[in-house]
Amino acid sequence: MPIEQRGVDTVPEAERTSGPRDLVAILLGSNLCLGVIVFGWLPVSFGLDLWASVTSVVAGTVVGVAVTAPLALVSLRTATNLSTSSGAFFGVRGRLVGSVVGLLLSLGYTALTLWIGGDVMVGTLARLVGLPTGGASHAVVYALLAAATAVAAVYGYRLLLKLSKALAVGMTVLLAIGLVAYAGDFTTAAVPETPYLLGSFWPTWLLSAVAAGLSGPVAFITLLGDYTRYVSPVRHSAKKVWYATCLGLLVGLLIPQLFGTVTALASRGGLDYAGPLVAASPAWYLVPLLLAATAGSVGNAGLMLYSMGLDLDAILPRATRARATLVVAAVATAFVFLGHFASDAQTAMTSFVLLLTAIGTPWAVITLIGHARCGGSYDPEALQVYNNRSRGGIYWFSAGWHPRATASWAIGAAVGLAGVSTPLYEAPLLALTGGIDCSFVLSGVAGGALYAVLTPKKAPGTVTAPEALAATE
Repeated sequence: MPIEQRGVDTVPEAERTSGPRDLVAILLGSNLCLGVIVFGWLPVSFGLDLWASVTSVVAGTVVGVAVTAPLALVSLRTATNLSTSSGAFFGVRGRLVGSVVGLLLSLGYTALTLWIGGDVMVGTLARLVGLPTGGASHAVVYALLAAATAVAAVYGYRLLLKLSKALAVGMTVLLAIGLVAYAGDFTTAAVPETPYLLGSFWPTWLLSAVAAGLSGPVAFITLLGDYTRYVSPVRHSAKKVWYATCLGLLVGLLIPQLFGTVTALASRGGLDYAGPLVAASPAWYLVPLLLAATAGSVGNAGLMLYSMGLDLDAILPRATRARATLVVAAVATAFVFLGHFASDAQTAMTSFVLLLTAIGTPWAVITLIGHARCGGSYDPEALQVYNNRSRGGIYWFSAGWHPRATASWAIGAAVGLAGVSTPLYEAPLLALTGGIDCSFVLSGVAGGALYAVLTPKKAPGTVTAPEALAATE
């Protein structure tokens, strides 16, 4: 299979051969991994029992999908990734906001996937073959996982799609067997050593809904376009693509997260997930667990690295996608070592997802408002002005930036950060919200409202590509 050469340039109609089923497969297969499963552990680590954990994860995921899924329709019309597409509203240089947000989101989730997957691999190998569990073993396993992930990401979309289709079947089987493996130790009660993280039920439940539930779909706010740019609007309607996105996100996120909740309770993993998970596993499930840690991590982190390579390629147009992917792979691996040796999982995960959700939500809301205003009509050539190292076009605005859209995002993000509650940082607006983290609501409402008030009701846009013209017929 040849290495994909295309970066964030416009995908020609002849190459847009994917469909809604492929979208479901890639969202399902890539998420059936320990990097997503571990989010199901978070509610348990916060002190919630089974039903409180399940309801918080489901509620947060449903809200997140409702906000995130429509973004898939943007790249369906532009045939490029979402950060580049957002240039229609932020300006062809201002869309760097989306590239940086996407880069940070993908970087964090890639590092998390490699970190958790590597820890489980070391633990299972220690029980299977007596592998030492010191720093050297972790370093070697992290490096091997990162190398395999980088290879998959460099080869690109077609290989990742095939891998996701295989994982959708294989990982589902492995997780189903896992439920049987841990059933004997399962309890619906909260783990005894984990009191409510925020002192009482409802603030802790809402924290779980955001950190464990909402954060899953939000991680895809810049990723969905990486897949839908390969779907033709001539052959597939926007409604089918939207349905496929909703289904893929809901099933792809809830299955692994709820598996994480069940296994965290079964393994009494209130303070840590990877160690108790391996320790509680029956001997016959160690090999399947090792396979799940290896294959699932490569599939999920591969897609994240692929997106990171596209975002860096968008920031540095002179870089090729392959080179950009190798650079971000090295950076993500460095974050894995930092996470393992200098942080604890719950604090790092919770702080990361809450902060990035506050920053990313207003960008997503502004992009959706702009997409609705322009009726899905774009000028694909004008979107590529920055990538082509030229000037002008209808999205040039002021020196390539849309000042009011950028300011709306910045203010929305600042409001969100002022309302966030993490184990490392308590923001000042929490006094006004009763100590409950409403950062994603505050950031989305503030950023979206400002953009709606400060900008014209009709966003600039015109359809020039033949395939986009056909989509409107």
